[in-house]
Amino acid sequence: MNIEKITAAIEADAGEAIPDLKTSLAEMEAGLAGRTYTPEQLLITEVRQTLKVSQARFAGLIDTPLATLRDWEQGRFKPAGAVLCLLRLLSKHPEMAMDLGEPN
Repeated sequence: MNIEKITAAIEADAGEAIPDLKTSLAEMEAGLAGRTYTPEQLLITEVRQTLKVSQARFAGLIDTPLATLRDWEQGRFKPAGAVLCLLRLLSKHPEMAMDLGEPN
């Protein structure tokens, strides 16, 4: 990988210098990963942001403890299959969130 050439192309496309881009490319080439996300984490965050609700509000909507939702979003635990099914439905049909009602 020619880091200089790639850096120049990316910065030319961006129209500006990008701090630490060379360092990031070198780390990538060396196989050093920054933060990685699971598909489940990305799905949870995507749905919550699409609905424009806080973690606390979303946890209430899906009747889940806030700490559990945070664990899911931070990748400490994977949500159960039923939760993933609900999230996939909400991803495709966010209007369904209104049918969940208010938390108890």
